Amino acid sequence: MHAEQRKKLINELTDLIRGGNAHVTLEEAITGVPAHLRTVIPDNLPYSIWQLLEHIRIAQKDIVDFSISKDYKTLIWPDEYWPQPTDNVSDEQWEDSVAEINDDQRRFFDLLRDESKDLFSPLPWGSGQNIVREAMLIADHNSYHIAEIIVARRLLGIWK
Repeated sequence: MHAEQRKKLINELTDLIRGGNAHVTLEEAITGVPAHLRTVIPDNLPYSIWQLLEHIRIAQKDIVDFSISKDYKTLIWPDEYWPQPTDNVSDEQWEDSVAEINDDQRRFFDLLRDESKDLFSPLPWGSGQNIVREAMLIADHNSYHIAEIIVARRLLGIWK
């Protein structure tokens, strides 16, 4: 792959992970959620906005850790991917979760920009996964659950 093509691909994958374009970003989805509604599970939905945010954080961190290191430790599905319901989430917990999501995205973007990495070669510790596939997985997974946050907000009457 030529340097210019690689740069274009990295820019497209980065934009895809950041969100926007055809769907709202995580920041747009969570801005303005009142603290007292973060942990409310809307009728007929299985998760609160907090649980969805934390699941995004946990799953994305898992994907990034897997993509970066052969020392990756597999999490137990579903127990270690989904937080239990809770009645209260502090502003600090909320902000820490968002900060970690952003930090893990930056770690992944650094991996994408590392010219020593072949974006299409299978990761030696995986079962055929490559960095491009993992980038698309992050984008796909996050956008799916961001949409669920929007649905939860609509049901709670706190969306546009």
